[in-house]
Amino acid sequence: MNSGFSVKAFTLSALLTILAAPAYAAACGTGTFEAWLDDFKKEAASKGISQTVIASSLSGVTLDKAVIARDQNQKVFSQTFEEFSGRMVPPRITRGSNMMKQYGSVLSRIEQTYGVPGEIIVAIWGLETDYGVNLGKFQTIRSLASLAYDCRRSDMFKAELMDALRIVERGDVPPQDLRGAWAGEIGQTQFMPSSYIKYAVDFDGNGRRDLLRNVPDVLASTANFLASKGWQRGKDWEPGSANFAVLKEWNKSEVYSRTVGYFATQLARAP
Repeated sequence: MNSGFSVKAFTLSALLTILAAPAYAAACGTGTFEAWLDDFKKEAASKGISQTVIASSLSGVTLDKAVIARDQNQKVFSQTFEEFSGRMVPPRITRGSNMMKQYGSVLSRIEQTYGVPGEIIVAIWGLETDYGVNLGKFQTIRSLASLAYDCRRSDMFKAELMDALRIVERGDVPPQDLRGAWAGEIGQTQFMPSSYIKYAVDFDGNGRRDLLRNVPDVLASTANFLASKGWQRGKDWEPGSANFAVLKEWNKSEVYSRTVGYFATQLARAP
């Protein structure tokens, strides 16, 4: 097929594009991790991240090969709904019901604001981190830098690393407190940094969006995510419904989404 331009012209155009690319455009997996990180620091500065944040967040960061190994050896989620929900929901019902009572006024204000029922938010909270007990112990910036350096999903994790720096830049969380799951999820309902930037809200008005320690911010931000994805106020969340499709925006697994819905229904029925 004749596309209307010569291979020679295309090659010249591609070469000029490469030559015009910024020198700090770090290529994954080439050279040492330290050299890659130096290039990333220059790129972060070019995108408005302050030198103070770059230094406090990235100085001394080393490659975590264990995180890369986890990413390369992920197992396919294979549990049935009955297996997963049976393991995850019963041990969390009592505490979930207590959380519904403890944060009842906050959850009521959140539902008024975003239209998402407290049962759904508390179910997600319980499944993700046992209501903030198990946030994960991996250093978020180190994990993201390691995954960005690795070539499997480099562009995705490089963007997440930049957003982690933006979280620090705007004063929400200091870099040393950014700890979570191995793939970079942070906070009591496990937001990736890009979702943190887009959906985290300062619900208690203290000037920071803190999804690690501030429960009102955690719950409201989770509701904001779901509302932004199209949650329909006052509608159910049964499989096949519009709201169930929104739950799958939170987690693409059908089994996980069904478990959230089942858990929420159990919480709604709890005395």
